[in-house]
Amino acid sequence: MFLDIIFLIAGLVLILAGANYMTDGSVALAKRFGMSDFLIGLTIVAMMTSAPELVVSVTSALNASSEMAIGNIVGSNIFNILVIIGITALIRPIAVTRGVLINEIPLVILSSVALLVMGCAPYLDGGPMVLTRVDGIILLLFFIVFMRHTFASAKSAPSNDPVASSASGFKPTPLWKAILITIGGLAGLVLGGQWFVEGASGLARAIGWSEGLIGLTILAAGTSLPELATSIVSATKGFSGIALGNVIGSNIFNIFFVLGCTATVTPLSFGGIGIPDLSVLLLASILFWVFGWFYRRRTITRPEGAILVILYIAYMTYLYLNLPA
Repeated sequence: MFLDIIFLIAGLVLILAGANYMTDGSVALAKRFGMSDFLIGLTIVAMMTSAPELVVSVTSALNASSEMAIGNIVGSNIFNILVIIGITALIRPIAVTRGVLINEIPLVILSSVALLVMGCAPYLDGGPMVLTRVDGIILLLFFIVFMRHTFASAKSAPSNDPVASSASGFKPTPLWKAILITIGGLAGLVLGGQWFVEGASGLARAIGWSEGLIGLTILAAGTSLPELATSIVSATKGFSGIALGNVIGSNIFNIFFVLGCTATVTPLSFGGIGIPDLSVLLLASILFWVFGWFYRRRTITRPEGAILVILYIAYMTYLYLNLPA
């Protein structure tokens, strides 16, 4: 128990430090290669901060804990929208461009719909609630289309885009230094995430929680801490584009790539991850899109951020009240 607490604290420290360095390095790389803050957050930062989810999900699946693998992804995506976007908006309202609302966020909704439909297979054609290898290949094909669309649309992004624009006062950083800082930050994020998950999982099992519940809560929050830390640090430094792109890219990456790869390796049983959980993910994705349009301001405001955080607390309360006796 004491060792688990040590892992929790040490992991959190590494995650926070890694997020700070990786944000600085990623922004430097974005400017060096002419990429916008949003694009770097949508692709590079999103993939790097999703590394813990990939490691945890594949490892869980190979260890015959597929319920934990799916719970980790579903819980992480719910956490990303309701907590990360919510807290980031509370710190600094998030400007969302029309292009992001029309192109990128609908892909987040599409990923949630795809997972929900695949989870509803028993109700559609009978059989167990399983993410098959065919489902995994379909998700990977979606991911290829997403990457193709992302880089194609980036070429036509307007230079005066408030989300894509750079924060003021940016000072060029040597390429070698930017790469070194980014890699060092990523290493801290991944190692810190692993330590945090190990400590949290040990504590959770000590009180008798199921693998699915651990995946939806402890593992989801732990593996999403890199996204949370990176988004908060980015928002406080004025790089709101990275914070927004990080969450959008991570959610798409988690379902299309992480679950796609994991299910292709071995079929995944949903286990205790049910339709209510998948529906909460879809609802959160839709709210993400709706709040961006609200009042025609194309900004996720502080009150809307507070609503998202409150909804996550309500979801956690629901899970707690439905714990097995």
